[in-house]
Amino acid sequence: MRKRKKRTPAGELAPSAERQAQGTVERVPLPIADDAGRPARPYRAVDTLTAMLRKGTITPAMHQAGEDFHVLFRAAQLETLRAADISRLPDGKHELPITLRQAEARKEVWRALRTVGGIASPAGSCLWHVVGSAQTVKEWALHHGWNGRTLSPEAASGILIGALGALQAYFGL
Repeated sequence: MRKRKKRTPAGELAPSAERQAQGTVERVPLPIADDAGRPARPYRAVDTLTAMLRKGTITPAMHQAGEDFHVLFRAAQLETLRAADISRLPDGKHELPITLRQAEARKEVWRALRTVGGIASPAGSCLWHVVGSAQTVKEWALHHGWNGRTLSPEAASGILIGALGALQAYFGL
């Protein structure tokens, strides 16, 4: 038996089949204002931490610690995939220095990673890739793993849970 596709009300656009194949997509629970100020209910992707919280795998405090780390990671501008800074000069010699906010966020990210054993530890690598860069646990386990070896998704999930527990203590939640 095949699953039935969910129907969307007439006149509304739903995410494409290609987007839905990438993971869970859902509507935001409450309407928000669009660019013109009209109420809208857009779709959003469900991230790894939210999915784990819903399954009961992690506690709300662990979820909050992961969210706090992700916010720091973004403020530090450590994402690997982003658009080029158009304010840089094309000659490559005159790059703008990072801002004070970015520098402080980077220091805080490194302190948090040191708390879980550093970037080279399994927990540090998992936090960097899964929580910071928003990869799935499965992607991290298969592509990065630890110490040059791939991990099972179950082991990778356990590493993430341990890392989030350490982050929870670090942030005092």
